[in-house]
Amino acid sequence: MTSTPTPGLTRFNTSQDSAALAALREVCASSAWGSKLLAQRPYATAEELFTASDAALAELTVRDLEEAMAGHPPIGRPKPGDPTSAREQRGMAGASEALKAELLELNLAYQEKFGHVFLICATGATGEQMRDAVKTRIGNTAEEEREIVRTELGKINRIRLTRLVETAEEGDKDR
Repeated sequence: MTSTPTPGLTRFNTSQDSAALAALREVCASSAWGSKLLAQRPYATAEELFTASDAALAELTVRDLEEAMAGHPPIGRPKPGDPTSAREQRGMAGASEALKAELLELNLAYQEKFGHVFLICATGATGEQMRDAVKTRIGNTAEEEREIVRTELGKINRIRLTRLVETAEEGDKDR
């Protein structure tokens, strides 16, 4: 990224704490992650923000990760009226009913085993790729899966932070 802040980054840096925290909560539901990023404002560049995000993510406890995952809908069932989850899960839009049913069944089995939603960076992934990922990951231990979730959450957070700092105006978020 450039060495000068984008309009979106400038807006984020200069907004009231409550507004900045609300924007961060749209990126990641972990209050610990959001508080850490908020405390380090202002950011000179988007890369500096991404680095802070990665560092905060690495420090999240199991409870913090659970809080972050609770903010994500199951794959194949984006939150109604939420353009972010609909955009991120676009790969499921053309999925067959059979694939959607299979993914629902796999999601439920995954949730039963691990106690949380199956989290994957779905941006750019097809329904089949997401299905194959849950099939593979359901065989993991809880510890292995927690680290994969941390990695996937990092990818999601970077995509969402990019949208946040590249948005020229407040109303442009959903474009």
